[in-house]
Amino acid sequence: MQKIFAANWKMYKTRSQASQSAQELAKGLGQMPAGQEVVVFAPFTAISCAADAFKGHAGLTVGGQNCYPAEEGAFTGETSPAMLRDAGAAWVLTGHSERRHIMGEDDALVARKTIFALEHGLNVLLCIGETLEQREAGKLNAVLERQLAAVFAAMPASLGGAALVGKLAVGYEPVWAIGTGKVAGPKEVLDAHAVTRALLGKLVGETASRLPILYGGSVKPNNAAGLMALDNVDGLLVGGASLEAQSFLQIIGA
Repeated sequence: MQKIFAANWKMYKTRSQASQSAQELAKGLGQMPAGQEVVVFAPFTAISCAADAFKGHAGLTVGGQNCYPAEEGAFTGETSPAMLRDAGAAWVLTGHSERRHIMGEDDALVARKTIFALEHGLNVLLCIGETLEQREAGKLNAVLERQLAAVFAAMPASLGGAALVGKLAVGYEPVWAIGTGKVAGPKEVLDAHAVTRALLGKLVGETASRLPILYGGSVKPNNAAGLMALDNVDGLLVGGASLEAQSFLQIIGA
């Protein structure tokens, strides 16, 4: 199973700041071992800077934090997959909780973005997760199933099954643990990732065992090793702790 360590820089870093951070990461990581990948989801303006810093470093790649499901057109403020690729991105995030709950993106739009990005040459980290209210109401399974099913119900046959391997990863991020300092406990992570794996099994069959599932939610250097030791945790999606290169290097090294 591929291991993925992803940094989400969100709306931070100018081009010069991004270039410096990416250069520090490249220097600290060198070449990633086979089966491991580091992905930095940079702001649109900084994608090319990070991509330039990662040139010649195997396993270090860059992603966009969002895209629009159209090749081009009158969509002011949006960015297409082709534009992301042209800037040096190989990945894109879809369904991040901040896009869902702040920007108001629904399951149908997340599905359109996910499928369109895959069809147009980008790897996708599809984010799913529940709010605290939903978890306390016992709706974890229902929320994750709804979010995943929306994507796979619309997935064309050309993208299904083994075609997704190496192209799609799933990020489980409990909304209540993002930027709050709260971290889901081992049992909560185990349960959610087991549910996610089982749901993927229902949707894509045996291919589910080959799709990485990342955990995201207040990941820090001091909890990264424990999270990675859990079953069905194939990587980490790191927000605030990835903004400092040394902190992110410690997480990867853990």
